[in-house]
Formats: sequence, structure tokens, C-alpha cells
Amino acid sequence: MTATAETSQVTGLRQQVLVLYLASSALDARVVGWSTYDGTGETHPTTGDSDEPPYKTGLDALKDGWRLFQAAQLNPPYPGHEYDVSFLKHEFFFEKLV
Repeated sequence: MTATAETSQVTGLRQQVLVLYLASSALDARVVGWSTYDGTGETHPTTGDSDEPPYKTGLDALKDGWRLFQAAQLNPPYPGHEYDVSFLKHEFFFEKLV
């Protein structure tokens, strides 16, 4: 058994993960995309299962008790590619232990 599995059994805690893609690098920017993952097994969210984001901004997720543990690295666009359409680059990972 792994140390993580042993810790989960002792504490009973499971991790929920919320990934928010924001319109800019600011946490109070509006959510433009999202994903959720539930380590408790109580829900089974899938991509596209809601038309409304779980929060309007990343700051709203913080206010609701989600802990921010990763924010996207800010890299300037390569010259001449400032307006290229690509992946959603303002990605923030949040977690709750439940």
C-alpha cells in the first residue's frame, strides 16, 4: 500500500480537483472553461455536462473554500503570433479535501 493510500485511510480525506480556465491571468477574471474531478467517487462529472461554470471567477472558488495550488506560467507570445488561437493558457488548479 502506498503512503498516500495509507494517509487517506487514516484521515478519511479525499481530494476534489477543480480546473478553471480564466479570461486572463487575474484570479478575478471570468471563467471561460472548467473541469472537475471527484476523488470521493460520489460524483462523476464529465466534460460538457454543464452550460454554466461552477464559479464566475477564480476568486469566487477561493471564497467558497477551494485551495489554489497551481497557476499557469505566464509566457509572452512569440513575436508575430500574438493573435494565434490555441489552448486556453490561463489555467488554475484548485483542490478541496473532503
